[in-house]
Amino acid sequence: MNVMTKTKLRYELIKPKIGARILNSKEELLSGELAAEINDLLEERGVLVFKQINFTDQEQVTFTNSIGGNALEVRGEEVFKISLDKSVNKEAVEYLKGSLFWHVDGTMNTVPIRGSVLSSKVLPTWGGNTEFANCYTAYDDLPQKVKDDIDDLRVVHSMWHSQLFHCPEPTLDQLRDWQSKGEGGKGERNLPLVYKHASGRKSLILGNTAEYVVGKDTQESARILHGLREFATSEPYHYAHHWTLGDAVMWDNTGTLHRAMPYDPDCGRMLHRTIIKGDDWG
Repeated sequence: MNVMTKTKLRYELIKPKIGARILNSKEELLSGELAAEINDLLEERGVLVFKQINFTDQEQVTFTNSIGGNALEVRGEEVFKISLDKSVNKEAVEYLKGSLFWHVDGTMNTVPIRGSVLSSKVLPTWGGNTEFANCYTAYDDLPQKVKDDIDDLRVVHSMWHSQLFHCPEPTLDQLRDWQSKGEGGKGERNLPLVYKHASGRKSLILGNTAEYVVGKDTQESARILHGLREFATSEPYHYAHHWTLGDAVMWDNTGTLHRAMPYDPDCGRMLHRTIIKGDDWG
């Protein structure tokens, strides 16, 4: 008699309100048997860590496809190389400097990036940790009065606003170029402040692309956005990943903020990213 055994997802929690460390082998992860459980855990924990899993690019694409479909990157690539080395990313270096500030990937996209997988290929000489903040649990813990006030608010996001964080005095040509970015060349997108997921859970959509809250004056808008970002990135909801070579980290992009910590831009630090298809911004 043949006995069939089902692979089970094994993990340990990193912090009470964010993160889980996956303990399954690479072979188990690539089998696809754990995809549904991983998806559920990703929404629950915001960030999943695969210590020294050592994915090849093709294995990472296969794994990403099993979770929800590997969306193509900006240049039509399956794998995007994240590096400040101009020989690798000449056109994207300035854009990638914005990753040093809290953000959500793909706010200029018509269809959101549901999640991302990032693998470490070259370590920095110093710094370069990646920080995450769980905007599901942060929203859950807001006072009910605040939830009632923000649940139906909309926020205009723009790439040019995010670039001002690292380059506050651009030339006019730079500004025009930034303002042309985004699908359709519109440069701005109107998104919900509170993302309502199909599961019924809610999360905050914040970050350095958040330009202003629709219908609010500039000062109140700034207080809303900065106040929520400060709360969502505070200690209970925050996790900093210290990279070792071969690590992979997956995060729920529609429910988690992230940023890179400063590092030597000439050190060759290299991460490979794949992205998971989303559904609709709502």
